Parts: sequence; C-alpha cells; structure tokens
Amino acid sequence: MAGRGRGRGRGHGRAGAPRAAWSLSPATSLSTSSYLQEEHQVLFEFIVVLNGDPLGIQRLPDKFTEFVADNEPSVLHLREAGCYCCLWPVDVLFDGRGKMYLHTGWEKFARYNDLQAGCVLTFNYLGDADMSVKVFDDTSCRRHYHDNNEEEGD
Repeated sequence: MAGRGRGRGRGHGRAGAPRAAWSLSPATSLSTSSYLQEEHQVLFEFIVVLNGDPLGIQRLPDKFTEFVADNEPSVLHLREAGCYCCLWPVDVLFDGRGKMYLHTGWEKFARYNDLQAGCVLTFNYLGDADMSVKVFDDTSCRRHYHDNNEEEGD
C-alpha cells in the first residue's frame, strides 16, 4: 500500500493570499488514537463536488438538512480533518423550502484551502455544529494544509 503523500497546495493559497482563521490553540501533533476517536464520533458523512464558483455559497445535501432539522444550526465550525489548530465559523442559511447553505465564512474557508471547481470535499458531522473536512483536488489526491514544522512566510 502506498504511503500518504502531501497534497499539492500544502498550506499555500493563491498568489500569497493572506490566511486568517480562528486559531483555537497552537498546532499540535495528532496521535493515531485521536484520529481514530474522531472517526468513531462521526454522526453523519457526505461529499460535495464543487461545480461552478467554489467561492459562492454552497448547498448541502438534503439528507444532511433532514438530519439536523430538529436543531437547525445557525453556524457550522469547519476544520481540516485530523487538525485541531484552526476552526472556521461558517454561517448556515435555511431557505424555508428544506434547503441548507454554507454562507458567510465559506469564502474564507474556500480561499484558505485553495478550493477550485472539480475539488471533492468529504464532510464529517461530529455534533455540536462541528464538522471536519477532507479536501481532494482534481488529481483525486487528498490535500493536507497543516504542518507543524512549516515556518511563517514560507
């Protein structure tokens, strides 16, 4: 089995675009047991294929909307799967017709992760409005953005 490679775009945005996120704590290493614990806490999982403008508001699947219907969150907290250092608050809109959208804050998340049309995102809902996100680029390889050894300004 091939080892896990580092995806293209590791920590670098478009043309040096600034990266701002709400930092919970300094970046820390994630142990295997913590990763497995996260996987066991997944309450709902889905994928989104980005078509069109990846910076525009994004509609979430109807089944997920039904899953959270009893407790419609006004915000979801997105973070890269396996990374506990950055949390992106993204406002959620419900259109009254059973549709749910990621709105304010999504563009910052999309720019930070250099999302482009054709990217595939795997969302894991962990409860309490927390979601971990895996980003796969147009080569079908997962991108990794956090790196504890990366120097500022690289």
